[in-house]
Amino acid sequence: MPTIEELISRERERQTHSINLIASENFVSDYVKRTMGTVFTNKYAEGYPGKRWYGGCEFTDQVEQHAIDLAKQLFQAEHANVQPHSGTQANLAAYLALIKPGDKVLAFKLEHGGHLSHGAPFNASGKYYKFVHYGVNRDTGLIDMDEYAALLKEHGDIKLVVTGASSYPRAIDFARMAKLAREHGALFMADVAHISGLVAAGEHQSPVPVADAVTMSTHKTIRGPRGGMIVCSGKYASKIDRGVFPGSQGGPLVHIIAAKAAMLEEALKPEFKQYIQQVIKNAQAMAAAFQQLDGKKYRVLTGGTDNHMVMVDISGTGKNGIQIERLLGEQSIHLNKNFIPYDPLPVTETSGIRVGSPLLTTLGAKEADMAQVVQLIDRAIAGEKVTAEVHKFMENLLAR
Repeated sequence: MPTIEELISRERERQTHSINLIASENFVSDYVKRTMGTVFTNKYAEGYPGKRWYGGCEFTDQVEQHAIDLAKQLFQAEHANVQPHSGTQANLAAYLALIKPGDKVLAFKLEHGGHLSHGAPFNASGKYYKFVHYGVNRDTGLIDMDEYAALLKEHGDIKLVVTGASSYPRAIDFARMAKLAREHGALFMADVAHISGLVAAGEHQSPVPVADAVTMSTHKTIRGPRGGMIVCSGKYASKIDRGVFPGSQGGPLVHIIAAKAAMLEEALKPEFKQYIQQVIKNAQAMAAAFQQLDGKKYRVLTGGTDNHMVMVDISGTGKNGIQIERLLGEQSIHLNKNFIPYDPLPVTETSGIRVGSPLLTTLGAKEADMAQVVQLIDRAIAGEKVTAEVHKFMENLLAR
């Protein structure tokens, strides 16, 4: 069995030489990475700044308060909680804060682009709350607002609406969805796990002004450590805090909170907005490149993208999603299989793939690079061996 040091070295090598198109992954800066590996990992700090269960928290309090202040500034929010260990933990804490077990929730279907923590029956959210789900229009692939409105009317006892997605390539009209939710007496929550960086940079409508709570993960487009955050109106501040601790978590990961602060400092810089703008351009370049290929093999869902991901129906290739994921992985191209709406195949196979631009954009990729990547994907699926070209592509990208 190799040592941990050897495995770290091998993983570093894999990341350096692979084209990574997994939409939920990114490369953190050296600043963020260094901050994660500090002595704050030694500190136990149940509670909140100024209200800890342990002594010796004077510097921990300053770190967490700094992160809170930066999150409020970046998202223009009245309150922020930076303790959630992940986006899913943030969602569960928000549910604890906003509703009661057994309450009815309206959320986006998992198989149409939603998330496990939006009421999947095998997730804690689906076990403790009664979820009903809206989806996308079969013809357009866009969120079906008629169905959304009809479900709100049909189920007069919906307490909370949850929107946000993990595999939906278009902008979400938070204001319209919130307005309809409130007209039917429901609270409104937005999960921006994937698009938090776009929202922070002003490149996607922000749900913060219209939502009771906004949850997110911190390791995707916002380019931070693996973790979660919640921002909300002041009205729900104490409930959200109790939902996180002691409601769903114990001691916070102080070194990760410090790294979130480093991430937030970077996201407040003008360079971050430029980065996000390039992320969107690169995703759109990939969508265009797929559309220029054989239309019988590839179908770009919704005809394009407004964010950092492209959803592609690959059923015309004669291969399913897991086959393509493995085939490309063997040649150092990493993406993930994904359900497409109304998918005839099971989750273990899928008719689609999800392709993201954040990580390659972090490394400096531009539109022409993304078009080249799509060509490599197509050739690999067709049976060509492209591993050497993939490694050369990454070598050239890192050398810029």
